[in-house]
Amino acid sequence: MSPTSPTSTAATAAQAVARYGYVPFMLIGLNGAGIAFSAAGAPKYWLLAVLVVAIATTFLVERVIPYDVTWNRDRGDSTRDRIHVAVNETLILASVAAIPLLAAMVPAPQLWSHGWPFVAQVLAAILVADLGITVVHLASHKIGVLWRFHAVHHSITRLYGLNGLMKHPLHQTVEMAAGVAPLILIGLPVDVASVLALAVAIQLLMQHSNADYRIGAAKYVLALNEGHRFHHLKWAGIGDVNFGLFTLVWDHLMRTYSYDPTRQFDSNQLGMAAEPDYPSSYLRQLIYPFTHAGGCSLKSLTTATTADGNVPIPPSDQGSARL
Repeated sequence: MSPTSPTSTAATAAQAVARYGYVPFMLIGLNGAGIAFSAAGAPKYWLLAVLVVAIATTFLVERVIPYDVTWNRDRGDSTRDRIHVAVNETLILASVAAIPLLAAMVPAPQLWSHGWPFVAQVLAAILVADLGITVVHLASHKIGVLWRFHAVHHSITRLYGLNGLMKHPLHQTVEMAAGVAPLILIGLPVDVASVLALAVAIQLLMQHSNADYRIGAAKYVLALNEGHRFHHLKWAGIGDVNFGLFTLVWDHLMRTYSYDPTRQFDSNQLGMAAEPDYPSSYLRQLIYPFTHAGGCSLKSLTTATTADGNVPIPPSDQGSARL
């Protein structure tokens, strides 16, 4: 037996570091850097620098430990996804910049706990925003007018970091409004909102990344890619699970949590079975929800059932289980 080469040993070590270190680095390291910069009063461009590091890290890890190597290959969608990211991230940043103006227009009692440690303020903002965004996300799978716009996100047939922000800008605005508006009404500081915006972007990268990382039992609580893949199953009802952005707490409470450790995903299971030919270009995706064809039938918005009341599961999905 030939000895293990230094190259293969280094590759194995890199994979181990990526598999177990990616989430702590992103979740604690980069979010922590954003908190530290904001607490110290650093210019906001430092948060953009942290976001660039987060994107670069995700792209690197997706190549070191890909869940599906084919998901790293451009399918004529990379440019479109970058446009989605640029537009939607600009909207997020604009909403943060507009907070002082919004607060002045809608006077509200200053209930925010400014005396709390800065990190506690950020965590509180994340939990409140998580609830608002989760509720709108769930509603977007049940209400036709919301689904028209949310369907853009579900048209993807590969999961990788950048398509976390592959959303129609109107739907992105509604989701963020649901998460941030309650916070603004109780006096959310701009510095906290800035870190929240960074945390949202980092979370979307991790949640959709094509990385076969490990988080142990935390996968039952944190809304990361291992659980979020179930949300992108293309069959109505079966994919109406795991709606949380930051956590799966609300999904457990709403009984929309699903997980099956034996399940393996590929592109044939992603997208929308009801709309396999959904437009793929950015401009068409921008316009399509406003057209007659951009709507969905009631069947594609609700859980289909057989005569005995059971959810029909395609032959390739007999191992799937909703808990």
